[in-house]
Amino acid sequence: MKKIIIPLFFMVSGAMFSQVAVGTSPENNNRWTFGGGIGVGFGSNNYFYLSAAPRVGYRLTDDLEGGVLGSVSWQKSNSYSSTMFGVGPFLNYYIGRTFYIGANYQHYFINYKDKFYNYKMNEEEDALYLGGGYMQRIGNNSFLQLGLMYNVLWKENSSIFSSGLAPNIGFVVGL
Repeated sequence: MKKIIIPLFFMVSGAMFSQVAVGTSPENNNRWTFGGGIGVGFGSNNYFYLSAAPRVGYRLTDDLEGGVLGSVSWQKSNSYSSTMFGVGPFLNYYIGRTFYIGANYQHYFINYKDKFYNYKMNEEEDALYLGGGYMQRIGNNSFLQLGLMYNVLWKENSSIFSSGLAPNIGFVVGL
């Protein structure tokens, strides 16, 4: 399933970007938005973490935006490794280009391998994040977003995630 969804996601994103990039400018009232975030982490026991979360949106009104969000993350240490891919729709409402409230649904595909116990796991998990945050203008139509989301589907003993809270930092171009 991942072998189909990942290339399809990138082809659709590329097609949308190529349609928007040709012959458009801010004066043409382009309603497409692009953005996302990246993350990297290091720790003890040769721990390494890398993530990327691209997003493509469309401004339905001046203050309401909907679109598709994807995420890919890799974790590796001396004791385990994991890969996680997620994809789903999002909806954001902007308040004066200073604050936002949003919702996004993610369906995750998780591959985990414990090196000491020779244990492998392939799971899928759903998440529905609700929350909001602050926006800081960093250009004409570009913003830095700082927020906090909560996964309302999170259950303590049955989730791959350690908590339902998810802080987020990202960039949006096109608002």
